[in-house]
Amino acid sequence: MIEILSPTEVARGRVTGALVGEILQTVKARSTEGTNLLEIDAWTKAMILDAGAESCYVDYEPSFGRGPFGHYICTSVNDAVLHGLPHDYSLADGDVLTLDLAILRAGVAADAAITFVVGGADKQPEGGALIAATERALEAGIAAAGPGARIGDLSHAIGTVLTEAGYPVNTQFGGHGIGSTMHQDPHVSNTGRPGRGFTLRPGLMLALEPWVMADTAELVTDADGWTLRSATGCLTAHTEHTIAITDDGAQILTLPGA
Repeated sequence: MIEILSPTEVARGRVTGALVGEILQTVKARSTEGTNLLEIDAWTKAMILDAGAESCYVDYEPSFGRGPFGHYICTSVNDAVLHGLPHDYSLADGDVLTLDLAILRAGVAADAAITFVVGGADKQPEGGALIAATERALEAGIAAAGPGARIGDLSHAIGTVLTEAGYPVNTQFGGHGIGSTMHQDPHVSNTGRPGRGFTLRPGLMLALEPWVMADTAELVTDADGWTLRSATGCLTAHTEHTIAITDDGAQILTLPGA
């Protein structure tokens, strides 16, 4: 299903998105050496419930996971890149941590992810380069979005940045439509051909999420049935924003205070 939202619904999405952005930045600031991933999950749960919102993850049970997910945020460390299931692990200085969060509030969802190096980017230069590449790719994808653009235009913009940075691109998982539910059509691959796919129009909300692994495009799944890791054990990074297509471009909804 491809859902086109009304201006009122997009406005509600903006509020949800700001909450997602604020929670991610709050958790990032609190995540230091020694922080346990289960603490991060508990902090996130409290902030979601205090805001009168709902987690999109707790009862999430898609075909590709061993559901329900049962937690409030995805926490992926180092070689883990997607759907990281929070567990009893304390962060070390220099760990590369991805936080991925989706929330539903007032009937509209928003989804975003950030990756950062615990203790600062200087502790893990390779991780910093991966993160920077995904951030540039996300900026390129957003810049390509607007009414009349095609999904392939966004995929091509994202993929060009990632491949020029020297990283293989996996096409199993990518961006997606979002609205009254977290995952909707259209799928937004992280590489593709321009001029192909669904034509964007105002009211469409998309979650764009470039992610890469340093030296492989192959994923493996943990025994937990959820956490996806690089097949070679290399470092990974993932950056995501929810955007709304407007009459004259695209607006990022998942910035803190947006």
